[in-house]
Amino acid sequence: MDHHQVRIGVVGLGVMGRNLALNIADRGYGVAGYDIDAVKVDALQSEAGDLAIVSIKKLNQFIEELAVPRTIIILVPAGPAVESVIRDLLLYLGPGDLIVDGGNSHFKDTDLREKALSEKGIYYTGMGISGGEEGARHGPSLMPGGSKKAYRRIQPILEAVSARVDGESCVTYLGEGSAGHYVKMVHNGIEYGLMQLIAETYDFMKRGLGMNDDEMSDMYRKWNEEEVNAYLLEITDHILRQVDDKTGKRLIDVILDEAKQKGTGKWTSQEAMDLQVPIPTIDAAVSMRNMSMFKKERQSARQLIQGAIDSPILDKQDSLKHLKHALYASMVITFAQGFGLLQRASRVHAYGLKLEEVARIWQAGCIVRAGLLEDVRVAYRLHPDLLNLLGDIQLGPAVWSSQDDLSTIVCQAASIGLPTPCLMASLAYLDSYWSTWLPANLIQAQRDYFWSHTYERVDERGVFHTQWE
Repeated sequence: MDHHQVRIGVVGLGVMGRNLALNIADRGYGVAGYDIDAVKVDALQSEAGDLAIVSIKKLNQFIEELAVPRTIIILVPAGPAVESVIRDLLLYLGPGDLIVDGGNSHFKDTDLREKALSEKGIYYTGMGISGGEEGARHGPSLMPGGSKKAYRRIQPILEAVSARVDGESCVTYLGEGSAGHYVKMVHNGIEYGLMQLIAETYDFMKRGLGMNDDEMSDMYRKWNEEEVNAYLLEITDHILRQVDDKTGKRLIDVILDEAKQKGTGKWTSQEAMDLQVPIPTIDAAVSMRNMSMFKKERQSARQLIQGAIDSPILDKQDSLKHLKHALYASMVITFAQGFGLLQRASRVHAYGLKLEEVARIWQAGCIVRAGLLEDVRVAYRLHPDLLNLLGDIQLGPAVWSSQDDLSTIVCQAASIGLPTPCLMASLAYLDSYWSTWLPANLIQAQRDYFWSHTYERVDERGVFHTQWE
């Protein structure tokens, strides 16, 4: 393949990099792939077949294959690996070249890298990619930020390889600087919340209602055909029916109850705290990942403390009706928290995000895709500055109508010692958001009492302090 035909290079040929390279080549663009691991280079070449792909084991040869100005997507783990790749590339790149970081880099790192590389005349774009292995190969949701000029250079390729919904590509230019990686971070935070919520409904059905895997699978399939429609429900249905090759049991029943994390959920919580945006459902989901890692400690505690659930005691038919509506309401609340953070961040970080477009590109290809995102899209189309989705004329009443269901499930779970922290956090968020009064006046008084932090009054403007006895 003539190097003038190679429109784009991919560095990092793991699962995501290899599949994205194949996807790009499928759309008719020449691709060069490079990795320090020769096995991964050979794997790409063996899968390429007749596609316009060249796999290369030496970086200088990889660079020589690329048309100038060069465009390179790097897909390596966030942190030191990204820094190492950039250092290596800088030995060969020059003004006008473009590096696209397709990993889950922290948005602050992206800002620093873009500034440093721009001083050398090199474009640097942070681009979130969602959809996993299948998405990378056949159509992911893409979230690019950075220089708009740089985006326009790769826009045709990104639109060609991304997922599509109603004829539209699930990619858009999000904004300057680290906008792309920031949106992906919040996407992953929402993903944490949704996954934990579904896990809690699974636990409620399994231990609270005594349902078997087939019954639960049937329920998720049914819900997925209704208003709770979401990709994560779809795969949960499939997961519950998967048979383990080693034991013949359902695979889900031989998987250890410990869930790891790579950090994007934690970053979302940290950033929300910095911006003073409440996202308790997402925070609880992050905490439960941590709690799951205390397996031995949990087992020891269980031997000492009685009261945890031993057998189902709830009415199945009545509870399932409440559970579906509770899950739907909590999903909306989780999206409301995530989009509320994006709304605030767009102002603070000067991203200029168009939240209607964010909802649109999440409707296909990505992990959090769900039917309710069309309602989210419409909400921000009608009111671009909407502060919270619970204030939307469609979503707000829909959640309100399910509030009793959510309360019922939380009460039932608590009555039998079944942990549902994300459902509980969603209910607390809802009750707090729609409350015209909160007991923060007492907190103001306490702060003034013990350290003279002052307080404000309801009947007079200004800041006050009392000499408390």
